[in-house]
Amino acid sequence: MNDSTSAPNLPIALTIAGSDSGGGAGIQADLKTFEAHGVFGTSVVTAITAQNTKGVSAVHPIPADVVRAQIDAVATDLRPAAVKTGMLASAALIEAVVAGLDAHDLVPLVVDPVMVATSGDRLLDEDAESTLVETLVPRATVVTPNLSEAGILAGHDVRSTWDMERAARGIAEGGAQAVLVKGGHLDAGTLIDVLWHDGEIRRWERPKLRTHHTHGTGCTLSSAIAARLARGDDLETAVDGALDYVHRAISGAPGLGEGHGPLLHRISTD
Repeated sequence: MNDSTSAPNLPIALTIAGSDSGGGAGIQADLKTFEAHGVFGTSVVTAITAQNTKGVSAVHPIPADVVRAQIDAVATDLRPAAVKTGMLASAALIEAVVAGLDAHDLVPLVVDPVMVATSGDRLLDEDAESTLVETLVPRATVVTPNLSEAGILAGHDVRSTWDMERAARGIAEGGAQAVLVKGGHLDAGTLIDVLWHDGEIRRWERPKLRTHHTHGTGCTLSSAIAARLARGDDLETAVDGALDYVHRAISGAPGLGEGHGPLLHRISTD
């Protein structure tokens, strides 16, 4: 007998993203991350990809009406306490997601503006970039671009910490409440991440790990932030804990695959 009154108060988080057949990024990484954080994960699949640690060989976007139907199904029964978006593939899919988020007032929202995979394969149509900037970014509690994505969103190259701070401020001017620019691709021995929030810049610095096992780091970070927001953390606490979790997940990478290998998601979140 299913007695819902005896069920634990388990936070729910929702990921709206593409599926990674290799299991290291996308929906698969998000759900593993939610589970590691003690959060019940729900999902809306926006695209099916054929990929592994070496690259992406095929992408099949899900019809926009099916994406919207998935959002409606989750929101009306398993209402999430936080949402993250990842790979959205096209302008039509972004518009469907935005409509679903608005219809159900789904917040807080973590936007990972997935444009290009670690392997260099494009995951967002170029003509969809303006749709992302104009419709999804303004709804974000926090946007989490890497250096190349920050450059596209801000409209200038991002190659230094000063560029990162400038980009974070510029993206926030588009309506996002906060912007976390990830410095994993900086040409430096120190890993620097920059957060613009409430009119102030905060930096995190850690030793850079010399490894090629970094597949899914962006997905994992954004889903870790969403999981921690679902658990009730304030934004800066969520970002701090998520960055630490990802750093340890990279350190513990299992060494799978011949290319950019996946992280170890099954680690302590504290």
